Amino acid sequence: MGSYKRIEMTVGVFVFLGLLSLGWMALELGKVGGLGQSGYVVTATFRDIGGVRSGSDIMMAGVQIGRVDEVELIKNSKALARLRINDGVKITDDAFASVRTKGIIGDRYIRVTQGISDSYLKPGDEFEETEDAINIEDLVSKYIFSGKQ
Repeated sequence: MGSYKRIEMTVGVFVFLGLLSLGWMALELGKVGGLGQSGYVVTATFRDIGGVRSGSDIMMAGVQIGRVDEVELIKNSKALARLRINDGVKITDDAFASVRTKGIIGDRYIRVTQGISDSYLKPGDEFEETEDAINIEDLVSKYIFSGKQ
């Protein structure tokens, strides 16, 4: 009977460690439910955010520096994006945010281009300059209806 208790105890320890590992992975890798999120949040307003949504990448110089927390429609029919920037990444207060596409028909992301200022955005600050998404359908329809065929 003693060996059964030892086996049960060993199995229990392994199950506990497995659940603990899954919990850690959910918090650290998935950033589930806002727990375990690090970084600071800044905002950017766009006239057309063109498919960027919660979880989209934020890139600078081709390197991921954060993720989009939330996108919402605000008055004046504009899109407000809350951008969570990784700790340790400093963005100049004259930087601008633009909507870009990965590849030809890939996912949309926010690209941050640094300015030349010596001061940096703080949590809660907003990008002063943004560049909207380029809408390929609009470009094609303008070309077709302009008579240049």
